[in-house]
Amino acid sequence: MMSSHPQQSSPDHAVLVQPLLLILAALLVPVLVVAFFMLYVLPDVGEAHFAWPVRPLMSSMMLGATYLGGAYFFLIVLISRRWRHVWLGFLPITAFAGTLGIATLLHWDLFVHTRWAFWIWALLYITVPLFLPILWHLNQRLTADVKMAREGDLPRPVRQILGGLGIILTISAVLLLFVPELMIATWPWTLTPLTARIMSSMFILPGLVGLGMAYDGSWASACYLLKAQAISIGLMLIAIVVARADFDWTAPTSWFFSGGMSGIFLFIGYIHYLMRER
Repeated sequence: MMSSHPQQSSPDHAVLVQPLLLILAALLVPVLVVAFFMLYVLPDVGEAHFAWPVRPLMSSMMLGATYLGGAYFFLIVLISRRWRHVWLGFLPITAFAGTLGIATLLHWDLFVHTRWAFWIWALLYITVPLFLPILWHLNQRLTADVKMAREGDLPRPVRQILGGLGIILTISAVLLLFVPELMIATWPWTLTPLTARIMSSMFILPGLVGLGMAYDGSWASACYLLKAQAISIGLMLIAIVVARADFDWTAPTSWFFSGGMSGIFLFIGYIHYLMRER
């Protein structure tokens, strides 16, 4: 006899990050931490041993800062294991890796092929964009009959600002990738076509994260992603001070970049304060 009660959905905490993604996270955390030290803490070591000599210093430190934010995200994947907390991060990471893969193929001759770091770089950024979306889709399918916990909703103005920032950052990333010469002419510090396309990856990641948070609107999905972004941006602000000689401070874009980064960092702090009070 059929029950007259509607079918109950599975609890949110039952949807966990699946084993293959956990294995990937466990492999990536140490790789990203080592890359952070090579590019941010010991940039001279990075210049001598990374996949290619990343210069000037500001470009090296920005990429290193992004890597530490990524290491934090994948550490949360391992610790929390709740899909709700991390699901929004994987497709932006796919775009980040895919952009770096494109840059690698377009500028293959500029990399130092005799360094082990290059082959790790090439393996990651050519293969990860291919299989990560598949793993994301397989995990996301488990949420079909689940009412996902929201743990609070971001206020509409916050979502609108996140969406606006996401659009600006994504457009910047597209321009850096496809018309790097246009962006090089006005960038606050010296870029080459390769480093411009590397910079594109560092804009497409937060850009798509911002758009995802604006669309989803839940604190459960946004909380850890915002913390990862705060780590990266905080380190980038320190890098601006350390590598200040790389900037052309007579150019308005140097002040726009520095002010924009500071504003985003403060905005993330405000969101955390606002959601804690709610």
